[in-house]
Parts: sequence; structure tokens; C-alpha cells
Amino acid sequence: MRPFDPDQSRRDMVEVQLRRRGIRDPRVLEAIGRIPRELFVPEDQWLFAYEDAPIGIGFGQTISQPFMTAFMCEALQLTGREVVLDVGTGSGYHAAVLGALAERVYSIERIPELAESARRNLHAARLDGNINVICGDGSQGYPEAMPYDAISVAAAAPDVPPSLVDQLADPGRLAIPVGTLDEQELLIVTKAGGEIRTRRSTGCRFVPLRGAEGWRQEGE
Repeated sequence: MRPFDPDQSRRDMVEVQLRRRGIRDPRVLEAIGRIPRELFVPEDQWLFAYEDAPIGIGFGQTISQPFMTAFMCEALQLTGREVVLDVGTGSGYHAAVLGALAERVYSIERIPELAESARRNLHAARLDGNINVICGDGSQGYPEAMPYDAISVAAAAPDVPPSLVDQLADPGRLAIPVGTLDEQELLIVTKAGGEIRTRRSTGCRFVPLRGAEGWRQEGE
């Protein structure tokens, strides 16, 4: 078995999992090709950091499959000047990619332990300069920094939360998985000239978006 080489693993991931499967945005490919994904998974999972699959990070949450991270980031069509809301920080990897593509990222996570872990991961990777991690109910967004040029939601909602649409700039784009707890479609919501349009893009499966405008826990 050859030694784990994160640099080569990243190059292989970009070529096989992303470029060959249709990811074309050079900025997305470059960002994912240089961000050390192994720093955003549990240490005992480092060998699997670049596999084509989600990885558990504790508390019933996962770091998304690399392709889905790339697909969502490409769908937002970021140019580097945007303020972005990232809902569902998890380990901080998705926020790190968005931070490489946008001017400022506000990332919100409902589980305090994961929010703190994400801050540590981003700091260890030296990628926290333009990323703010907030602990709170991401289904309601983060109105303190609105409007957002783009919003990325890495958890599945039963419907598009109205608060997120309200916090979207005009023009703006929102990527969010919507459906049942077992199966969803990634929706791309655009706001332009006061008009809201929704496009279905691909099937997907995410952990549930919990909160006031997501799935409620028992007893809530």
C-alpha cells in the first residue's frame, strides 16, 4: 500500500471526480485542488479524505462528497466579489472552498461543538481570514450580514426557507437541497429584478436541515 500523499490525492480527485464528471469552472477546480481536505475530517479518516463519498464528522453530520461541493459552488457562479452565506458549516470544508471563491463568507452551524471545530480547522488550514463561523439556526439564515449575493445550504430542507430567499440580494443565487428526509433535488433559486425563479438541477442526499424553517426535532 503506497503512503498517503495528500497533494497527489487532491490532483487525482480533481481530475477523476470533478473534471471528468463535468465540473468546468477553473476557479472551483483550482480552489478544491489546493485546499487540504484532510484537515477537515477526523484524524482517523485522513486516508479517506479524498474518496468519492461523504465522511462522518460526528453528531450525525457529514462532510459532503467532493463532487457535490464542487457542483454547488459552480452553480453559484462566484467571481470573487461576493458576500456569501454558508448554511451548515459542519467541519468547515465547504466554507473554506467558498472563502477561496468569494470576498466574504458567513457560515452558520447549529451544533456548538461543530462550529468550534470548524473554526479550529479553518485556522489550522490558514483559511479563516475572510470566513466568520456563527453558531445558530441556519434555516433562518443570518440577517445581521444580509443581503447575500449567494447562499449555499449543505443540508436538506422540506421547502425553500422564506428567510433565506428574503436575505438573498437582487441579483442573487441560492443552492439548496429540497425534498424528503431520504431523497432530495438540488434547487437553484435565482432572484433578479424582484422575480424569483427556481431550477431543478440534480438528485442528491444530504443530512436534514434542522431548525424553525427546516425539519423539526421531536419535542420542538
